[in-house]
Amino acid sequence: MNEPAASSPPGAARSHPLMSIGEVLGQLRVEFPDVTISKLRFLEAEGLVEPQRTAAGYRKYSWDDVARLRFVLTAQRDQYLPLRVIRDQLAEWDAGGETPGRQRPTLVAVGPGGEVPGRAVEEPESSQVRLGRVDLVARSGIDESTLGELERLGVLVSDPPGWYDADALIIARAVAGLAAYGLEPRHLRGYRSAADREVGLFAQLVAPLARQSDPAARARAAETARELVALSQQLHAALVRVGLRSTLGR
Repeated sequence: MNEPAASSPPGAARSHPLMSIGEVLGQLRVEFPDVTISKLRFLEAEGLVEPQRTAAGYRKYSWDDVARLRFVLTAQRDQYLPLRVIRDQLAEWDAGGETPGRQRPTLVAVGPGGEVPGRAVEEPESSQVRLGRVDLVARSGIDESTLGELERLGVLVSDPPGWYDADALIIARAVAGLAAYGLEPRHLRGYRSAADREVGLFAQLVAPLARQSDPAARARAAETARELVALSQQLHAALVRVGLRSTLGR
């Protein structure tokens, strides 16, 4: 059951240091319309924010708490960072006695150690992106024939038919980058097979949570999937680097 918001008018919240979870939700939904109370409770359970509690057990958030939540939600939405990486970044702020503030986080850290998986920092792609075939070709750098070949091989799919999401754009851009080094779509069939094997493995781990009616459990399933994908990317990158060492003479 949702906790009741404070009865004071909206403007009074700024003069008072603490807010109810309902008031915080109202603040965040301006920028993050999909955020829910269950999500806020989940982030608390993960140790990313620690609101105060009243004697009756109600959560009370400060503006610093709201800034932390905005920081976390932005990092997840725009950078696809796993919670453990976000937690480390917040720990650095805490150690320095600072707060994230209202600015957007700079959390892209794809270093030589592969410690933070992520995508290129050009422009954040919304998970709600819908591109037509012509737009996908124009924005990714591949041509129409390559797109057709990728679809034939199952490397790239449209969903719903005729429309492509943000992940399809990421795949197409990656293929365009690899093509610059001479790799053709037929060389990428193994990527699709390997991904399908991982999907089957990870689905066994998240399905029990995803099937529950509890919104908190479904949120946990989504976060678990995000963490698994991030760890998989790190593992893959490290294995490839190790495999190339002899070729590079290192």
